[in-house]
Amino acid sequence: MEAAELLIIAVGVSMDAFAVSICKGLAVRRLRPKHAAMTALWFGGFQALMPLIGYYLGVSFSDFVSSVDHWIAFILLGLIGANMLKESFQKDDSCSLDPDFSFRTMLAMAVATSIDALAIGVSFAFLKVNIWHAILFIGITTAAFSAIGVCVGNLFGCRYKSKAEFAGGFILIIMGIKILLDHTVLG
Repeated sequence: MEAAELLIIAVGVSMDAFAVSICKGLAVRRLRPKHAAMTALWFGGFQALMPLIGYYLGVSFSDFVSSVDHWIAFILLGLIGANMLKESFQKDDSCSLDPDFSFRTMLAMAVATSIDALAIGVSFAFLKVNIWHAILFIGITTAAFSAIGVCVGNLFGCRYKSKAEFAGGFILIIMGIKILLDHTVLG
């Protein structure tokens, strides 16, 4: 997998964290640099950790499914993307207005926004991706989007939440289709 493809997946997978970061920014009355830094570290860190865990889970059984690995990657990316698209069309325009940045709150939100990244990591195991490059791309991209999301939310509110989820879902579906085509029609 090329760097451009990893970056595209990183952007797609970071959109959930971006959407939640927008809500955190909206909840903060007076935004400080520490709010953006905490959000970036929590979300970027977990978005990097989860694919690593998924990768090692996938590697443990990749020999058994190597003949259909591209289908597994296509299905996982497609399902994650479709779920993000569905969420973007739901009429829940409200953001969680909780200005709490405590350990417990940030841990729960970081885990919740990075579950999809665990499945992406399983896909990476089947695609023989350099996992260290992948988690670096995902972690840094998510950290950047999260810091920006807090600032955007503080300035504009929830206006961009559904657009971010839609963009992320669309990107993941397109990458799943590309992987499938590369291994079947084009490969």
